[in-house]
Amino acid sequence: MEIVHVYTKLRGEFGRQCLFSDRHAELLVDVIPDPTLALQFIQKTPRDQALQACTDMSEHEVNTLRFESESCGINHVEGGWPKDVNPQEMEQTIRFRKKVEKDEGYMNSILGLGSLMEHCIRQNNAIDIYQEYFEDEEEVEENPEPPYAKTINIFRDPNELKRTVTGLSWHPDGGRKLAAAYSCLEFQKTSKDMSLDSYIWDIENPNCPEMSLKPSSPLVCLEYNPKDSHTLLGGGYNGQIALWDTRRGSQPVEVSSVEQSHRDPVYKIIWLQSKTGTEAFSASTDGQVLWWDVRRLSEPTERLVLDPSREGNMDRALGACSLEFEPTMPTKFMVGTEQGLVVSCNRKAKTPSEKIVCVYEGHHGPVYALQRNPFFPKNFLTVGDWTARIWSEDIKESAIMWTKYQMSYLTDACWSPVRPSVFFTVKMDGMLDVWDILFKQNEPTLSLKDNGRLVACGSQQGGTTLLEICSGLSTLQKNEKSLLAAMFERETKREKILEARQREMRLKERSRSEQSREEGAELEETGTNQLLDTAESDFYSTVNREKEVCEEKEVEEESPTSD
Repeated sequence: MEIVHVYTKLRGEFGRQCLFSDRHAELLVDVIPDPTLALQFIQKTPRDQALQACTDMSEHEVNTLRFESESCGINHVEGGWPKDVNPQEMEQTIRFRKKVEKDEGYMNSILGLGSLMEHCIRQNNAIDIYQEYFEDEEEVEENPEPPYAKTINIFRDPNELKRTVTGLSWHPDGGRKLAAAYSCLEFQKTSKDMSLDSYIWDIENPNCPEMSLKPSSPLVCLEYNPKDSHTLLGGGYNGQIALWDTRRGSQPVEVSSVEQSHRDPVYKIIWLQSKTGTEAFSASTDGQVLWWDVRRLSEPTERLVLDPSREGNMDRALGACSLEFEPTMPTKFMVGTEQGLVVSCNRKAKTPSEKIVCVYEGHHGPVYALQRNPFFPKNFLTVGDWTARIWSEDIKESAIMWTKYQMSYLTDACWSPVRPSVFFTVKMDGMLDVWDILFKQNEPTLSLKDNGRLVACGSQQGGTTLLEICSGLSTLQKNEKSLLAAMFERETKREKILEARQREMRLKERSRSEQSREEGAELEETGTNQLLDTAESDFYSTVNREKEVCEEKEVEEESPTSD
């Protein structure tokens, strides 16, 4: 049997407040102290301490002086050079230094300053101001951010009939402006309503071009003069060269004559590093490289026919569709051709046959892009067919590195001006691929769809996209130059070893084929002799058999017949 206790309470007392009342103190427990426990404790000196339930707060006022800012700038230029010496020209500066070093006044000044320099050097040697006190501490590597890029602006062709952006050129002073060449390169796709204009854009204003350039033929390429930011040189679809001065309006200042110009579209123009800053050269698919002085565009100053046989025959000339020139190598330049060959040339050669130095074979289609690495000029980048390839001047038989074959045709490429291991490629499907070969070689580090630190890409639909690349892809990394140099050196040695091995295998195969050919000739001669002997023995046996048959018939005819 279960015992149940039921507690009842009036409903009116539910939620009723508690009522407290006073009562006298009542002793509940009295614990007597244990003297033995006192021996386990140490008596503390009594002290007083104040306690407060709330935090202490104070109030005060501070008035600082107003900060005044001022914007100012300064231009740093290399001084001390005469007016007739261009400090950007390496040959001129070296020649001037050699001339000064032979001057007696220079030698006396150096000897007079030697004692002062010696005193300063001894002071520096007394105290090591470059001593590293924390070199034993390990550097904490920050986790690199994932590569990314964001679209800044898109500059669209303002005309109704959209054309392809065939050339882009940054303004030489800070990249505040962007010159874009527009034309239609598809054969017989041009209509009479299609505009011929090209434009100069301000990167802060994508709505309207800052200036229009009005050529007589659509421009295929356009280049700013690095020494004069007001002049531009453009190559037309009809092969002419046109010069613009932005201070004198949209019409060209001077145009080359049709008779002395290229016969095909001008695909590339490059300004030369000269004293006057008025020299340039151009390349076209007509098989010619022409040098110009923009002060007189009536005719070129020099011509080169890209005939691989070095005979200057225009019928056998290779069509040029890309061009490369490195100012630190003023005598060398390279040409990418429609036939997939890269031709290395020497401008200062005495005869036209000596101007073509060597030929690199590596692409199945036209070489649309060709550029030397700005940090390692011996290595250059090419784009043709479905791959991008990195070459070394020491290896002429094959490239030292290359990308895998892409699903879409590659149309252009360029090296990063700040990171030696980064280059950019664009494809026909509208993708921009960013490659960091120190990070990975099989796949691009970053791929962007139709979209320094600013990158401009022109599309077939006439849009120019301005992108901002993340700092990881636009900032020089630690030991990057040394690591890339080691990679290029390693790949060059590997290609040399492979080429030597292939050459040895070809020699062995050739000697083996010659030996087998000799043995075959001996066997053939032996077989022929055996056949002759057999035929001769058969002939004589047949003749002897016929003789015997004839003799038997004669004997039968002479014998008398019996009656």
